[in-house]
Amino acid sequence: MLQSNTLFVMIASILVLLMTPGLAFFYGGLVNNRHANNMLLTVFMMCGLAVLLWIAVGYSLSFSGNYYGIIGNLRDILMMRVPIDAVTKDGISVGIHAMFMMMFAIITPALFAGSVVGHGRFNFLVFFTVCWSILVYYPLVHMVWAPHGLLAQLGAVDFAGGLVVHVNAGITALILSAWVGRRHELAADNNHLAWLLMGTAMLWFGWYGFNCGSALAVNNTAVQAMLTTTIACSTGMIAWMLFDRRLLHRVTLAGACNGSIAGLVAITPGAGYVTLGGAMIIGFGGALLSHAFIHRIKPRLAIDDVVDAFGCHGVSGIWGSIATGLFASHAISRAVPNGLFFGGGWHLTGVQLAATVLTMAFVAVMDLVIIKALTIFLPASVDQVDLPAVESKG
Repeated sequence: MLQSNTLFVMIASILVLLMTPGLAFFYGGLVNNRHANNMLLTVFMMCGLAVLLWIAVGYSLSFSGNYYGIIGNLRDILMMRVPIDAVTKDGISVGIHAMFMMMFAIITPALFAGSVVGHGRFNFLVFFTVCWSILVYYPLVHMVWAPHGLLAQLGAVDFAGGLVVHVNAGITALILSAWVGRRHELAADNNHLAWLLMGTAMLWFGWYGFNCGSALAVNNTAVQAMLTTTIACSTGMIAWMLFDRRLLHRVTLAGACNGSIAGLVAITPGAGYVTLGGAMIIGFGGALLSHAFIHRIKPRLAIDDVVDAFGCHGVSGIWGSIATGLFASHAISRAVPNGLFFGGGWHLTGVQLAATVLTMAFVAVMDLVIIKALTIFLPASVDQVDLPAVESKG
């Protein structure tokens, strides 16, 4: 069983890694020709940077030791003392668990990186990502997924990264895009619709590794996650198209793709915990709230999130985390108590709401501290004629 579970998580890790180039194509399809290749490089670059950071200090700060339930220590720096062939309580090797968690460390900064392409400096983004990984991402991994983590001790549940990945990246994208300011050119977006569709398909495909792999075993929880992921994604897609038809009087490929992602994001924190009907409602709610924010609220705000990272990942992630407290079922997973709609009362919903608010506050405060410190030495934004120092031709 150890070998089969290890193989399962190895395959899941490969699928999650596939999501980052998929995200590059997805984001690249949302911007104009001038910034398309910059977007590809900015997102794909995270595959290299995040891996080195994770091996150097990330794994140790996330899972080695415990300081006040907030962060680990540096005892396992460079993973030199980590027994990678040891078996975890989940029945897989420590090495493959570290590898799977590494894939999450890659995709999370990639999610917010695209939000400032075209109006944020590349050098600033690189240094921000390094500081953010150490001061925001690794502590949040520890707080949610380490046994003695603060939010884990509170009773919060996050099956596959609703708080750690999507709320975290969404809030960071919001803060970054607000700080950097607006682009000088806003026209001619969505020039690469084939990229957009290809990226969405790769993300959907890779999301099975994201959600199913979080069961860390070949079991019924993984099967449940596969079903709920498919249902929420499909519901989000159709719901967004209906909303587009109602508001814009037409359906669009970009809308169908955004709806799919909103559904996938919304189901992530509860994929292995909720019923199939609950997954449908969660996917619908993610599409509804994200669509409303992007089309009703965002135009009134002084932010320029190029790829709607907060609109899709932040808003749907917040909803999904709270909705897990509504639709979690102890009959589906013994790891969680019943949610509000299954006779569990308000306890889990209250815990999820508190954990979500704490996560948002922690990320926002730390992001602002990092940005303020970095801007003493590095400018964050670029002029219209000053492009980031990356490729400009394919």
